[in-house]
Amino acid sequence: MGLQRGFDWNDIPVLLALAQRKSMRGAAEQLGVDVSTISRRLAAAESRLQTRLFIRSPEGYEATDAGRIFMEKAAAIEGDVRALIDVTRAESESHAGEVRITSVDILIDHWLTPRIPQLLESHPDIGLRMIPDNQVLSFTHSEADLALRIARPTADAAILMRRVGHIGMAVYGARQYSDIPKSRWGDVPWLAFDDDLAEVQEMQWLKQVAPSASYRFRSSSASTLLRACQAGLGIGLLPCFAAEAAGLCRLSEGVELRRELWLLRHRDATRVPRFRAVADWMADLAEAQSGWLGGIGEKNAV
Repeated sequence: MGLQRGFDWNDIPVLLALAQRKSMRGAAEQLGVDVSTISRRLAAAESRLQTRLFIRSPEGYEATDAGRIFMEKAAAIEGDVRALIDVTRAESESHAGEVRITSVDILIDHWLTPRIPQLLESHPDIGLRMIPDNQVLSFTHSEADLALRIARPTADAAILMRRVGHIGMAVYGARQYSDIPKSRWGDVPWLAFDDDLAEVQEMQWLKQVAPSASYRFRSSSASTLLRACQAGLGIGLLPCFAAEAAGLCRLSEGVELRRELWLLRHRDATRVPRFRAVADWMADLAEAQSGWLGGIGEKNAV
C-alpha cells in the first residue's frame, strides 16, 4: 500500500516514452517537455519503486528485467485508461441510453406516455423508465434522472427547478352524475385520496367545499381514482386533461384548482445530452399544451 500511495501514476507516460524512444531527448520531444523533466521523473519513479527500471547502454536507455515487466503492465494500464476516457466521452456526447422519469401516475399514464412516440422519432436511441411515485425521489442517490411534480419543490442547491406550466382541476363524474349541481355535491359519494395524501391541495379543497362528504372510494393513485370515476363510483376532483380524455362529464363551471407543474433535474444532468433532450422535450410539450393542461383547452389536444 505504501508504494501504491507513493508512486505517481503520471510517471507512466514518461517511462513508456523513454522505453520506446530509448533517449531522454526523444522521450522529451514525444511528450512535449524538456529533458530535465524526463530525468527527474525517471529518478523519482525508481526511487519510489526502489527498483532500477533502465540501464544506459551504447544504444540508449534499455529496460531492465524489472523494467520490462513494469512497461508491459504499464502499457496495459495506459490502454485501459485511454479506453475508459474514450467510452466516457462517447457516452457524454451521445443521446443513447436510459432516462428515468418520476412523476405522479396520472401525468405518466395520461399525458407523457401517449406522446413518447414523438420524442422517440427524434431520439430513437433513448430508452425511458417511468417511475410513478408521489414522493420526491433522490437525485443525489441516483434514483431518478428527471422529475415532474405538481407542487413547488423544496429548495435544493443540487437541483435545477423550472416551472413549466399549471395543471387545472375540476369536478368530474360519470354520466349518471352529470346533472348534480354544486349545491348538492355534499350529498353524493366522493372519490378521494387516501390518508397518506391528506395534506395535498386537492384534499384541502374537498374539505372546504364538501366538509360532510362521504368517501366511497379512496386511493393514493390519481389514475385509480379516475378509473373509479369512470366506473360510476362517485365524483372527484381530477386533472382536466385526463378526465376530459377519459370522456367524463365536467360538473364544475370552470377550473376549481390549479396546481403548478415543476420540472426537476440534478445540476449535473445538464451535461448529459439525453437528459437535456428529454427535459427540453417535456418543457416544450408543457408549453405547447398549456391551455389543455390548464383545463381550458380542447378535449383532444395533442
